[in-house]
Amino acid sequence: MKYTLKEISEKIQAKTINKLNEEITVTGLNYAEFAKENDLTLIDKAEHIRFWKDSKACAAIVSKKISEEVAQINNKPIIVVENADLAMAKVLEMFAIPYPEQNGIHEKAVIDPTAKIGKNVSIGPGAYIGKNVEIGDNTIIYANVCIYNDTTIGTNCIIWPSVTIRDRTVIGHFCRLYSNCSIGTDGFGYRPSEDGKSIVRIPHIGNVVIGSFVDIGSNTCIDNAKYGSTIIGDYTKIDNLVQIGHNVIIGKGCMICGQAGISGSVNIGDGVIIAGNAGVKDHVNIGSGARVGGKAGVMHDIPAGESHMGYPAVEGRQLAKQWAAVRHLPETMKKLKALAKSLNIDL
Repeated sequence: MKYTLKEISEKIQAKTINKLNEEITVTGLNYAEFAKENDLTLIDKAEHIRFWKDSKACAAIVSKKISEEVAQINNKPIIVVENADLAMAKVLEMFAIPYPEQNGIHEKAVIDPTAKIGKNVSIGPGAYIGKNVEIGDNTIIYANVCIYNDTTIGTNCIIWPSVTIRDRTVIGHFCRLYSNCSIGTDGFGYRPSEDGKSIVRIPHIGNVVIGSFVDIGSNTCIDNAKYGSTIIGDYTKIDNLVQIGHNVIIGKGCMICGQAGISGSVNIGDGVIIAGNAGVKDHVNIGSGARVGGKAGVMHDIPAGESHMGYPAVEGRQLAKQWAAVRHLPETMKKLKALAKSLNIDL
């Protein structure tokens, strides 16, 4: 694929074009320090400017707030926009590799006669579509996907190979489920038996409800509700290797990073970000706009808009004070021992 800078600037609706030869051809995208001569690069932060001087890239998309400094480094063309990161996302779409072509329903797909398949739906080999499943128009289902009974999937979804979707799941429109994720697995519900000699499994008879424009990464598991529904709100993005327990409710526009674990019955508001490897205790409430740091252990409710980190997780400013105290601990102990010695006290 190749585009001229003029075509790219039109695509991203650049407000300002500085020193621009519009006929330069771009054949690829890369970081400034690794770019080749016909690559376009991104400079959206001040710390990236140092790579621009010696970069082989033919041009750069630059955030307006740092554009004057970038323009003084050399005479290469730059495209100035308000938000270079979002602008580059549009350019990446231009260069994206098309999805594997798959037309119609493969002869080796197994589809129950009661299933309702919409218009222009593609279903790959080895896929299984159960009883009373409904699949909306223009949805693509790749090889070896299993969709069990009474599941509803909206329009324009993409379900990558080996995804498992259990009974009664509801999925909205324009969702992407990546390889090997599992939706609607029985929740982790067990109790010791009355005599204490065995473990009793608790059935989970609810379902999972996923909104529209939701992405779910590879090897992520979303458990079925004990009763009621496990709910994922519209526009929420979930990374690979995430565990979401039964009866969790996640709001709209949340981002949950890899290896995070959300225990059962957690309630998460809108626009929450949970960083990688964080864990959330069951029945915790996290308010809208909150942030949870990487490796945090959330044991208590987090109010809306607050940032919590650490283990156990505390509000960010409080954690900074704790870290400061720990750094001064050796000096403090030295003074304490000296004081104790002067008072003939054994520590």
